[in-house]
Amino acid sequence: MFETVRELCLCLPQVEETMPFGPEVLVYKVAGKMFALLIPDEAPVRMNLKCDPERALELRDRYESILPGYHMSKKHWNTLLLDGTLPSKLVRELIEHSFDLVVESLPKKVRADYQRK
Repeated sequence: MFETVRELCLCLPQVEETMPFGPEVLVYKVAGKMFALLIPDEAPVRMNLKCDPERALELRDRYESILPGYHMSKKHWNTLLLDGTLPSKLVRELIEHSFDLVVESLPKKVRADYQRK
């Protein structure tokens, strides 16, 4: 699952993979802003994603593997436990949602450079 979500992040426009917190945490950024963190060495693999606050609560209520963001703003971030219980389609959609939220927050004149086609 680690390689799959890593590739999903890296296939988005102009994403960079960084390790500002050390080699145990991969951080994915667009335009220098973080949209995902991946902790591959934990079992299960954990991933933090930005999320609309109302939707974040709905997802936590619906899925046991979606928790408030670990070491992040609980209002705007969720932690996904990638233990195989979440549908792959949902994980992909949540990665794209997080990316889109960050792109939408960029100044209008640079936003077009990062939007998904």
